[in-house]
Amino acid sequence: MSRQCLIVRGGWPGHDPVAATDLFIPVLRRHGFVVDVEETPEVYSDDATMARYDLIVQCITMGSATVDEIDGLRRTVARGAGFAGWHGGIIDSFRNSTDYLQFVGAQFAAHPHAPEDRGHLDVEPYRDYTVRVQAPEHPIMDGVSDFDIRTEQYWVLTDNLIEVIADCELQPGDGDEWHAPVRMPVAWTREWGEGRIFVTSLGHTVDVLKRPEVARLIKRGMEWASR
Repeated sequence: MSRQCLIVRGGWPGHDPVAATDLFIPVLRRHGFVVDVEETPEVYSDDATMARYDLIVQCITMGSATVDEIDGLRRTVARGAGFAGWHGGIIDSFRNSTDYLQFVGAQFAAHPHAPEDRGHLDVEPYRDYTVRVQAPEHPIMDGVSDFDIRTEQYWVLTDNLIEVIADCELQPGDGDEWHAPVRMPVAWTREWGEGRIFVTSLGHTVDVLKRPEVARLIKRGMEWASR
């Protein structure tokens, strides 16, 4: 019997939610998923529809959702569906919803510019950093090695219910207000009721999502999270 996946996408267009999610639809289909796509979170409030899904992949940066929509998403995952996503599409969603924040367990706070670019608003806030494997025994990380990347480096606020499987250090530079390296999660998992959640802070651009290390991480994360 085929598994069912729901992709919900939209929000801020700068993260290219259509192209980003389209990148993974063929992968999901090859892994036996029937994929439905919604352009708003309205479907989350429809319990009968949501009960069909084994995996929900969300790519909505900022945007808004009603209380009923967030409640429906939380119930669906608590009953055993998986929830997965990347970057602002999952940890910078629905900023006005504390119930969503509690559910997902992490919130984008900032992406500081590299020291040499501070104050230049026309320059992307990119930094060079190393993604470090922290749970090599986890099935998502099996065979994955540390890798270097240049992209946005998220400052993330989290709780201790998450299991960090990859991290990085956000190093202070001249003029930064913090005075020691700060450990930041890059990929993590979370149990929610009977369901599983996978998140990575990587994925600012489609080019980053196409990197073999990142694409493999997300593919495995979606598979792990699915019912």
